[in-house]
Amino acid sequence: MENNTLYIRQAVLVEVNITWLRQALAIVQSIDDATFSTSPHALAPHRVGGHLRHILEFYECFLDGLVTGRIDYDARKRDEMVENSRSAATGKICSIIRRLETTLNLRRDSAVGVRMEEFGYLPSSVGRELQVLSSHTIHHFALIAMTLRAHGLAVNPDFGMAPSTLRHLARKAAA
Repeated sequence: MENNTLYIRQAVLVEVNITWLRQALAIVQSIDDATFSTSPHALAPHRVGGHLRHILEFYECFLDGLVTGRIDYDARKRDEMVENSRSAATGKICSIIRRLETTLNLRRDSAVGVRMEEFGYLPSSVGRELQVLSSHTIHHFALIAMTLRAHGLAVNPDFGMAPSTLRHLARKAAA
C-alpha cells in the first residue's frame, strides 16, 4: 500500500510541474516577440523570456542530474535563444514536458544529491526536487506576471500565486 501511495504522490508532483509548463506555453503563445524579449521601462532587467529561460534550465538540470543521481542547478546553459525567441522557448517547453512524461526515474522517490555551492552535494530525493521545481516555477511566474502587467497586459490574477496562497484566500473569502 505504501509503495502505491508513493507512486501516486510522485505522479501528482510530475503532473503539477507539467501543468505549470503548459501555463508557460500558453503565456508564450499569447504574447508578441517584443513583450517576450524586452523589459518594461520601470522593471529593467526583468524580461518574460529571461525568467522563462531560468525556469526551463532548472528543469533541464534536474532531468539531466537524474542520470547520475547528482543535480547541479548552477550548471545551467544560459541559452540566450530561449530567452529571446518565443519559438525556441516553445520548443524547449515541449521538450521538457515530454521528458517529464517519459522519464521513468520520476515514478519513484529515489535519493539524489543536490549541489549546494561550497558544501558539495547534499542529500535530497526526486520528490523533494519536484516540489522545489514547482515552487521555483511559481515564484518566477509571479515575476513574469508583474513584468506582463508592466507591459500593460491583463494577467489572470491567479497566475504566479502559490496553490497554498490560493487555498488560503479562498478560505478567507468563504469565511
